[in-house]
Amino acid sequence: MPAGLFSALIIAILTLLGIGARYYVHGDLNAIHGLFSLFFSTNLLICYWEACLYLRRDYIEKRAVHWRERRRETGRTPAVEFLTTRVPLRRILSPTVWADAWATYSMVDESYADRRTFGFTVDIANGFFTPVPTLVLYAAFTFGFMPAVVAGILAAMLFWQWTYVSSLYWVSFFVAGRQALITKGEFLVYVGAPNAFWVLCPAFGLYVAVRLILDGHYGVLGF
Repeated sequence: MPAGLFSALIIAILTLLGIGARYYVHGDLNAIHGLFSLFFSTNLLICYWEACLYLRRDYIEKRAVHWRERRRETGRTPAVEFLTTRVPLRRILSPTVWADAWATYSMVDESYADRRTFGFTVDIANGFFTPVPTLVLYAAFTFGFMPAVVAGILAAMLFWQWTYVSSLYWVSFFVAGRQALITKGEFLVYVGAPNAFWVLCPAFGLYVAVRLILDGHYGVLGF
């Protein structure tokens, strides 16, 4: 199965599980809940990738050299080549396979082939420390199983972290002058759009968190 297709399927399945569970419990659908089901599902997948970033950091540094040479030889975009590469199902969860996601992204931002950088550090931190609270919020936003104020406090902590760190990543990218090393198209596809989602969605999440705290109920999520 192509690596990109597998990733999309995982996100779709996790998102639909949340939406379906809400419909089963509450008998309705809600756009805000659907948005955060998508966001939390995406973060869970990325957390796995970020764990692979740490576990295969030496391998990524070597593969970055491989992909750089391959791009010179073939003229193909490494990220596209990786995402369209078929991965045997027996290896679909191998950290070595998903390490190539970072090795190819390092063609855009060399931080991910250098463990001394801000980008490397904050991503492995997200990978190891946010899966559990992400799952808790995913369940709270779907079932309302904990007091809304508690869910709001946890949400405010997580969403502020995502908003702040993603914004700071943009700043570090420009301060390092990395935008001058790639095309405008590469910047928009690989840096601009993904990080915009990671800034704007958590920023909206902060609003939801505040409403949960002040209202004391899950009305902002439709129940």
